[in-house]
Amino acid sequence: MKNITIVLYISFLFIFLCCWAGCSENEQSKEEVGVIETSLGEIVLRFYPESAPMHVERVKAIIASGEYNNVQFHRVIPGFVVQAGDPTTADSKTQRREYGKNGTGVTLPAEFNELKHLPGRVGMARGDHDINSADSQWYICLDTLAHLDGRYTIFAEVIEGMDVVHKIASVETDAHDIPLEPVRINSVKLSSYKDAVGE
Repeated sequence: MKNITIVLYISFLFIFLCCWAGCSENEQSKEEVGVIETSLGEIVLRFYPESAPMHVERVKAIIASGEYNNVQFHRVIPGFVVQAGDPTTADSKTQRREYGKNGTGVTLPAEFNELKHLPGRVGMARGDHDINSADSQWYICLDTLAHLDGRYTIFAEVIEGMDVVHKIASVETDAHDIPLEPVRINSVKLSSYKDAVGE
């Protein structure tokens, strides 16, 4: 009788674990990710709505509006970050000296969280003197940047395309860290994890 009980217990545990794994895999496949098509290749972002809900909601709204389409990576610093999200860089009439100074006009309160500045993590840029001045610009970390932890809001992470990020980081720049040849975000869209990553 004892052996039968043990067998039944093990069988129940096995079935439970299989169901749990199946549910988790199904949830991941439906997870909404950001797909960035750049002039140097594709980057896929996973969002962290539990850690920075307002930032994730805002970035998704900007993606849906199309305001990130055609913008440039206007700040490239090897070993530090590549930065984009200034909507005025999509306009050929914008002077280079103005790159990185603009946004959509809608600012966000800081959502500093437990996520660290590690390679591939995505944070929201802001003004130096106002922690609640984040708007539409974001950066991708190229290295561990512990001195930024607790000072800037991490809201996403690159899960595919870090090779593309490193390509961007290797382009030639001017004295103001602006690429000499534009590196553009051709488009950004929201997609399911399954469709974007294919797993």
